[in-house]
Amino acid sequence: MYNSERVPETSIDQNQTNGCRSDVDSDKADQYKADPTDSIPRRPSRRIVLHFDLNNTILVSKGVTRQRTVAALEYFLSTVTWGRMTKGKWQWLSEVPSLLQPCEGAITYYTQFGRVADFTTVGPGRQFRKVLEEHLELLQWPSDIPADKELSVKGEDGKLYHWILPSFFQMLQDLASQGVEFSVLFRTFGSDLPRVLNAVKRVVQQGSHPLFPDLPALKLRVNSSAGRIRCSGKGTTLIRGEEHLSTRDGERHVYQYLSSAVGLGGFQDHFGWWARNTYSILGGKPLWIDPFDNKVQHIFIDDNIRQNDEDSIVHPKVFLEPEGLQTRTASASELYDLCLIQNDLLKAISEPRYFTQRIQICMKNYEGNRQTGWPNEAQVKSESVK
Repeated sequence: MYNSERVPETSIDQNQTNGCRSDVDSDKADQYKADPTDSIPRRPSRRIVLHFDLNNTILVSKGVTRQRTVAALEYFLSTVTWGRMTKGKWQWLSEVPSLLQPCEGAITYYTQFGRVADFTTVGPGRQFRKVLEEHLELLQWPSDIPADKELSVKGEDGKLYHWILPSFFQMLQDLASQGVEFSVLFRTFGSDLPRVLNAVKRVVQQGSHPLFPDLPALKLRVNSSAGRIRCSGKGTTLIRGEEHLSTRDGERHVYQYLSSAVGLGGFQDHFGWWARNTYSILGGKPLWIDPFDNKVQHIFIDDNIRQNDEDSIVHPKVFLEPEGLQTRTASASELYDLCLIQNDLLKAISEPRYFTQRIQICMKNYEGNRQTGWPNEAQVKSESVK
């Protein structure tokens, strides 16, 4: 692991359930309540490139499986609630949702049973029904504001919800107010990218969001041309409009291209490649990182980032030398809270500055790592053997 002194993502309650710890309820946790302007110096010297997943990260929906708001949130709950099979029956080991395994031997309900319809309505998941209802209420479109065909969506229950989480737009506002130079690249396996780009363009350029009418003052550019990233055993190709890049011309070339991104844009990643690599890190969405670059930090935010490399969605490729051409595959745990953020959808819904503060933690950890020095490949291998 790069930095043992990192700021932790979550605080852990000391209460135990069947021998397991229980994470603090997102509505009660206070580690994200500080003023976001307190954590980052004015006008940081390093610009950040934010790679944002869409489904169950800034959208409460699953385009690939055609899940709407309620079903998508129920699915997410099944991936963050933990238990185990005991004498042929399912036993819960934690009473609250948690991104991280609460104790050894715990697995998520989804891992054991797969995708289950009406998770909180029937079966063991009923004890999390209140969590679902509370977050659906927080997600509702303001009742005194007319529906918006691009920004609001009707759920299965007939209620109107935000399609894009307000915490995403709050993040844009916060980072700009802090003087952070940033760009956003949406990275998704799904088909929602063109619609998201058009909706976001309307919000940031026309002020169409009723909760964020002042975003046009930030003068953010939006490239509404949806790009594609395709992977194979021969390398990775990026295509957007007339732009065409390949790692066959060098991974440094692709890194520089992504590092120079301006405003907001996006790429559809290669789901088939991830599936062919058994949904492991090696087939995930590629992310190039140069720890020797003092000017740019890349951060990827996705609900399917996990510290288990056999079940993680981003493939981090870290350059070995300053201005070098060779990269190595880094484990997700090495970059967790440095360049990788496992999205907590519940907190992204309930805490307006969730994304802002998660990014702040990564920026702080990254700066600390830069000062103490990044390990070389031999050091990483040595650490993994211990």
